[in-house]
Amino acid sequence: MNPDFLVTHSGGFHADEVLSSVILTRLFLQARVIRSRAPEWITPGADRIIYDVGGAYDASKGIFDHHQRGAPLREDGQPYSSFGLIWKHYGRDYLVATGVPEAHVEALHTSFDLAFVLPIDLTDNGALSPSGPIAGLTLPALLETLKPVFDDTDPDADDRKFQDAVAIARSFVEAKIAQSAAKLRAEALVLQAIERTGQGRVLELPTGMPFRPAIVKARADHLLFVVHPREKDWCVTGIRRGDEGFELRADLPAAWAGLTNHDLEAVCGVQGATFCHNGRFVAAAKTREAALAMAELAVQEALAV
Repeated sequence: MNPDFLVTHSGGFHADEVLSSVILTRLFLQARVIRSRAPEWITPGADRIIYDVGGAYDASKGIFDHHQRGAPLREDGQPYSSFGLIWKHYGRDYLVATGVPEAHVEALHTSFDLAFVLPIDLTDNGALSPSGPIAGLTLPALLETLKPVFDDTDPDADDRKFQDAVAIARSFVEAKIAQSAAKLRAEALVLQAIERTGQGRVLELPTGMPFRPAIVKARADHLLFVVHPREKDWCVTGIRRGDEGFELRADLPAAWAGLTNHDLEAVCGVQGATFCHNGRFVAAAKTREAALAMAELAVQEALAV
């Protein structure tokens, strides 16, 4: 299908049709977005994709609503919003269109669905209700703040604000996908570095990157510290034990905590040592050699405990 029109409902908008529009307008650049509830627009046809309106879900006819009786559910019984339905059918094409390598498409489609799409689906259906001070800062809540104020008399205000919301939502979708794609690229580099390291305790990487997921995937439980270059120096960092919290497999030496430059050099005995965070999770050095030396000293102390 190569539609001329992308049809969603008029009036107030929510995150699900806004985010659906992000996906569809990227895939069908020539298509015009129509916001209407008129029967002639929300009736399926070969020239259109209809979403979040129309009272039916039939991908073969290009209609993706979720408000009707018998609305579609995920395999685990959780409800779809229009965003989930559009992502299910068009998400892979969207990833390809944004330059994601084919080998990563399926993994990214799944991870983005779980981390980004599903929360939108649940919120839109009332199955997830954020509360407390953070409730007004969720993406659905923030997008709704873009709606026209009650006394805006401009007849085009809803459509104008909808387009504003799509543009802002697009930046979040693209950023999330870019970050997720980068993590997959990083995983390949980290796995290669783990193989080179063997049973060593210090993992050296060519640059700063997400490393813990690959370390966990490789079951490299022997690793204690990571060393990598930064723009002007080198970094020594610990490895968190779990996905949540800040407990490390090994802390940097207590004697280094909060010291810098000559004071740190004097205590650790490494020329070029420049900084150790008071929390003992990260340190810095002027050179690769100094960073590796600091990491090895940290390993020795950790194993001696």
